This record gives sequence, structure tokens and C-alpha cells, in this order.
Amino acid sequence: MTDTYTVTAKRWAHGWEIHIDGVGVTQAGTLSKAETVAREYISFALDIEDENSFDVDVVPQLDSKLAAQVKSARAQVRNAERKQREAAAKQREVAENLGKSGLSGREIAAVLGMTPQRVSQLIGKPAARTSATQRKLVAQTSAAKGDRVVRGTKPAAGRRAASPDQVAEEPTFG
Repeated sequence: MTDTYTVTAKRWAHGWEIHIDGVGVTQAGTLSKAETVAREYISFALDIEDENSFDVDVVPQLDSKLAAQVKSARAQVRNAERKQREAAAKQREVAENLGKSGLSGREIAAVLGMTPQRVSQLIGKPAARTSATQRKLVAQTSAAKGDRVVRGTKPAAGRRAASPDQVAEEPTFG
């Protein structure tokens, strides 16, 4: 568990006083520098080598109404981030299960309403339209039936296009 230090930033004539709960008080010229200054102070005061080994929550001192709004907004953002992580984990689990059931990456993408690239990111498999094994099977089946397998959509220069009965169809699923 990572330690979190709450820092109260109080406005004054020359910038911000940085009050670090349980550690001490320092100063920062601007509110945007408060976290960095607080990390340095905490690291020095508590003899912590890695300034990134703990969290810092900078809370500017505001009137009570604004402070309540800020606190609520921050809590909602943290909750949304947690829910996003949970949803992504569930999405990954479902994508993996769909893959194990035999669906291709593109089919998983269609089922989950996402791009094939996102499926590839989730489950670590390329989202190819058809696998090499499927293409080989189609070619073997077509050759066994005496059909000519034509790749691409345009004939090479000087050649006639294959008729529809000469083109092997890609397998379709459900």
C-alpha cells in the first residue's frame, strides 16, 4: 500500500504555504509547484530516497462551499477511474473467453462493439480477418473441388477477372 500525504495549500501574499499533515510546512511560489515542493520536503524530512514512492494529495484551502465541491468532484473522478479499471478488466475477461470459444479477433470486436485493434490490445492476439490456417483450409478445399483461388479484387494487367464461381469464399460464422 502506498502512503498518501495530504497537503493543504494556503494562499498568502508571496505564493502558497504548503502544510503537509504530520510532516511540516514549506512554501511554493505557485499552486502548480505545490506537489513537487511537497514531495521534495517529505523526502528530505522523512529520509525517503524515492520521491515517487508515495502519493501527494494537494488540497487548496478554499471557502467551505468550494472545498466541498472540490472534494466531491475529486471523489467522483477517483470513483470513475476505479470503475473504468473494473470495466476494462471485465472487457478483457470477456474478450479472452470469446477467443477461447473460437471467435476470431474481428468477430470478438463486432460482438463487443470495439475495433479489432482494441481486441488485439486486450488479448494480445492480432485481429486478422482470417487466420493463416483458415486461408490454407479454404485453398485446400477449393483445390480439391477443382476451383481456382483468386486473391485480391483486381486482375493483373492483361488478365481477365475470374468469374464468381472461380473465387473461393471466405468462411462465414453464425
